[in-house]
Amino acid sequence: MDEIITKIRAIEQEQKRRREQDALSRYNTGERVHEKQLAFHRCPKRNRWVFGGNRSGKTECGAVEAVWLARGIHPYRENRKDVFGWVVSLTAQVQRDVAQKKVLRYLRPDWIEEIVMTSGRKDRPETGIVDQILVKNVFGGTSVIGFKSCDQGREKFQGSSLDFVWFDEEPPEDIYEEALMRVFDREGDIFGTMTPLKGLTFLYEEIFLNRRQNPEVWYEFMEWADNPFLSEKEIALLTGSFDETTLQSRRYGRFCTREGLVYPEFDEAVHVIPPFPVPAEWQDTVSIDPGRKNPLSAHWYAVDYDGNVYVVAEHYCAGESVDFHAEALRAVSERIGWKRDGKGRISALIDPAAGQRTLASSKSVSELFYERGILVNANVNKDVFSGIEQVKSYLNPNNGLPNLYIFSCCTNMIREFKGYFWGSGESPVKRDDHAMDELRYYLMTRPRPFAKREESAVKKDKERRIRELGRSVRFRKG
Repeated sequence: MDEIITKIRAIEQEQKRRREQDALSRYNTGERVHEKQLAFHRCPKRNRWVFGGNRSGKTECGAVEAVWLARGIHPYRENRKDVFGWVVSLTAQVQRDVAQKKVLRYLRPDWIEEIVMTSGRKDRPETGIVDQILVKNVFGGTSVIGFKSCDQGREKFQGSSLDFVWFDEEPPEDIYEEALMRVFDREGDIFGTMTPLKGLTFLYEEIFLNRRQNPEVWYEFMEWADNPFLSEKEIALLTGSFDETTLQSRRYGRFCTREGLVYPEFDEAVHVIPPFPVPAEWQDTVSIDPGRKNPLSAHWYAVDYDGNVYVVAEHYCAGESVDFHAEALRAVSERIGWKRDGKGRISALIDPAAGQRTLASSKSVSELFYERGILVNANVNKDVFSGIEQVKSYLNPNNGLPNLYIFSCCTNMIREFKGYFWGSGESPVKRDDHAMDELRYYLMTRPRPFAKREESAVKKDKERRIRELGRSVRFRKG
């Protein structure tokens, strides 16, 4: 009997040892699940980024993604054999202490064929600098996880064809561009996990604003409260230790400058919704911020029976004539079934500056639009500070819901919201603000939102459906 008990204990100890070595099998299982990590893994896009605060769980999901791809066991993507990928850190020491440590944690020892060291002993890889890990792929053959550091310079990133590149923290632009070339011929993936501490860098333009409208770009913000393994008490304690600007980066993973965003209330997951057919009774007017060299920005605004404003379509284009823009305004109106008067004309608000004549023209921009069937009204309130407060009042959730929603097809307005910053003085930076200007013109014609009263069951059901639309966008954006 003693011999049987001894064998059972030995088996239990071996099972316990194997469980402790198999961290991957415990990842996001059990009662506490990190939903935003799962959103990252499930996203099918090929250029994915997590902008996360420190300790938000961003590096964890990057390491798991790399191991899943190398092993050929990714639960949400088409798997390959003989995968070759790079893990890129800022320096060799950061590699050892962060990304390399995480990858080794999720790689079971029996999955590793060989470890090639740059320095240190391969029987104790966690204490040295790893060059490559050769991983057994479930389809047969061997996958390779290579480690690089940005301080090696761009030349060290040339030559290889890769299935994936994981950037742990923000790389220099030339190394990022080189990585794009490395995954090009194998249609591989770029993914990054970073805390944006460097301000408005190229990744702010390339990924967050997605200026090139790359359909494969996706991002997610990840903050302390998203990590179910962090203590609420510690979150509250640490939150009180930083100023608001530092918190935006270190807690929420947001790009910011010391001056800050004009509209920090704007949340793409809340305010941006999928387009839907707008009832004719909701249609209000078009608002225009004209430009010739700069873009002309025009958006179509609708208002529901509860006073909620919807931005339902846009025309945004630079370097074109009034004829071109008038035709484009008519085309968009035709496409969405927008209202016209008895003579087929379209009503719009416009910047009062459009009413001024110049030495180069005997007619103002307003007059030119009017002649082309766009009945512009320049009687708008241009006060910047009052207008900003009005926009904020529509963005601010009132009883859980805002009063302003933007259709996801209005990509330029969404981009401007995300990049609209205060200058060093008391005014916003005059750059990429054309949609922001005409949004103010329009909202200044509307009453200030009132605090909401007790709602009926029908109203609550409507608001629930709007919330669901907003949540669905967060997991499909990109």
